[in-house]
Amino acid sequence: MILGGLIHWTSLLTIVLMAAVTYLTRILGYLALRNRTLSKRAVTVMEAAPGCVLISVIAPDFVSSHPADLAALAIILLAATRWSMLPTVLIGVVSAGVLRYVIG
Repeated sequence: MILGGLIHWTSLLTIVLMAAVTYLTRILGYLALRNRTLSKRAVTVMEAAPGCVLISVIAPDFVSSHPADLAALAIILLAATRWSMLPTVLIGVVSAGVLRYVIG
């Protein structure tokens, strides 16, 4: 059965459940650490974690043979030296999409 003619109900359920799990992991992390004082080392590790996740997502592109992926990777690396995480991710997503459309 398709909801509103656009999306299958199992796809919608999957998206909702993935969002719930993502939110739950954030809330549980906050609840677990809310009354604790973290050392400088622990704070540094916690701040570096999002960057580690981003690298694990884009690392396969380092061994790609597709010109669009390699060009997008170069753009992402340049953006990462100039802006924070969110603009870098947005630039990476847009550049990868446009370059894959244009170059193939």
